[in-house]
Amino acid sequence: MQIVKQFFTIACLCSLAIGVHAQSLDEKAGSNKTSTGDGGKTGEKMNIIKVNLFALPLKNYSFQYERVVTKHISLALGVRTMPSSTLPFQSTFVNIANVTDQQTIDNLAKFKTGNLAITPEIRFYLSKKGYGRGFYIAPYYRFAKFSSEELPVEFTSGNTTKTVRLKGDITANSGGLMFGVNWKIGKAVSLDWWILGAHYGSSKGTLSGTPSPALTQQEQDELRNEIESIDIPLTKIKAEVTANSAKAIFDGPWGGIRSGLTLGIRF
Repeated sequence: MQIVKQFFTIACLCSLAIGVHAQSLDEKAGSNKTSTGDGGKTGEKMNIIKVNLFALPLKNYSFQYERVVTKHISLALGVRTMPSSTLPFQSTFVNIANVTDQQTIDNLAKFKTGNLAITPEIRFYLSKKGYGRGFYIAPYYRFAKFSSEELPVEFTSGNTTKTVRLKGDITANSGGLMFGVNWKIGKAVSLDWWILGAHYGSSKGTLSGTPSPALTQQEQDELRNEIESIDIPLTKIKAEVTANSAKAIFDGPWGGIRSGLTLGIRF
């Protein structure tokens, strides 16, 4: 049955960061120096607090603090959170995935998810201006936790379609590399384009549910096959199913991408 795969296609599409395109900015705006701040003789403002603008429509709140430590090196810490809620842009992605089954559409409307990610990184600025300006390369580590509520897994029993709802948490640890450009606009504004980042690591967690009524042996086999056939890129899923319980166990590779556009204040 392709319904579960369609559902995860929609969920993954909703979770992906949206790529952005930007035009070149006047570099003269970035050459202004200030008479105060932590930059010592350079007069540069060495702290930047930012918000990722393109995370907001996806019901994510993403912030980053960057501290410039030398002309060509800075340290940054990002925090992203999504309170448990329904998926954004449901109708749009239902159309993209061409989902026509009403039960699947109804299940999608009930599904709730949330996440938390903490991302420390070190940035190496390659431009001559430096001090948090220009093109950079950023190795990073990411800890992420994803929660699921009312995740429906549908399976066929005879001529009847049944649903088991799973909930639980998945944690992931990964490392990656990102490329970006950070502009200084005027004296105190930062525009940071996360062009593209990719990370890879491992995940672990369990989503579980209780079937009602109890499952027959044939139904257990059908449900087990459905869970293990869920197709999430770079992720391995193992199913444990009994008459009165169902588990989707994540224990294997995990990957993802980063992209965004942040607006910040220098101080």
